[in-house]
Amino acid sequence: MRLRSLILASAAVMAALGAAASVGAEEQDLVTIPAVPKDYKPKTTPWGDPDLRGSWPIDHLNVTPFQRTPEQGNRYYLTDEEFAQRNARMTAMAGGYDKEIQTNTLGMGAWMEVGTANRRTSFLIDPANGRLPAKTAEGERRSKLMRSSYRQGQSFDWVTDFDSWDRCITRGLPASMFTINYNNGIRLWQAPGLVAIQLEMVHETRIVYTDGRPSISPKIGNWMGESRGHWEDGNTLVVETTNFTPGPSATNVGTWGAPPENDTPVSTEAKMTERFTMTGPDTIVYDVTWNDPTIFTAPWSARLDWRRNDDYQFFEYACHEGNVQVRGYISSSRAERAEKQEGAQ
Repeated sequence: MRLRSLILASAAVMAALGAAASVGAEEQDLVTIPAVPKDYKPKTTPWGDPDLRGSWPIDHLNVTPFQRTPEQGNRYYLTDEEFAQRNARMTAMAGGYDKEIQTNTLGMGAWMEVGTANRRTSFLIDPANGRLPAKTAEGERRSKLMRSSYRQGQSFDWVTDFDSWDRCITRGLPASMFTINYNNGIRLWQAPGLVAIQLEMVHETRIVYTDGRPSISPKIGNWMGESRGHWEDGNTLVVETTNFTPGPSATNVGTWGAPPENDTPVSTEAKMTERFTMTGPDTIVYDVTWNDPTIFTAPWSARLDWRRNDDYQFFEYACHEGNVQVRGYISSSRAERAEKQEGAQ
């Protein structure tokens, strides 16, 4: 909620190829989703696993949309004109901080980690149109029950009127694996039998066991679920996560092009499958598929291209559940309603 004023100012490949017939030949190369290279063999850890350790911040991807516009159809890449427009817009945004310093003002420039313009139309790659599938009737019902500081026309009386991100508890999954305006750091740590995924935003660390242990009882839920991983092809970590506790939104308003009100429910039936594929010493292709049949009529998948940056430093995410903004929202909401009631008498 601290960002509200700032933020508000093969199946997938085949689908894309099939859609190519509907576009002009000159645009066909903009539609095809590139295959993930599998020939790179990374060095290994002392205990023999592929070595993914290091800092992989995704700040360079910020401002890449979560969903693409309907007009972009099945295009994976931007046209030259669209890319030029994005580049110009991001260049202007990147100058915001200096402008605010010169004018002694505080706005988006002081907060925004502007990324580097790229040609991706969206993080979403499946469905082929790069947009979230429709919700089920139950998904729509649960969505309407969600509360958040980002929901329009909502009043506030207690902490239950806020979502888990408002309260600095968690962004949840898969939202935490996507970009946001700042604190985009991700670090991978490894030890025999496990991989830890450290997230700068909300100072969370995901523990992924790779030693073959069974999962915990489905009766036990966690905000970030329970993860189990295994290695494929000598370069890919595959992670399957279940046991989600409903509460956080599966998408986050802080990711450009995501639904704007933090109202994408998560059910206990949700399953997330991730693939971390090293394609070079300093690159990882991160693919994620979210399958929540209670909420969505179909699964959806996204891809982010990571870059190593071991010079990246994490900054403290000092927000905590007792932050003063919750009280401020409640107090102002009650005062506003009281004033309206007095005026009506």
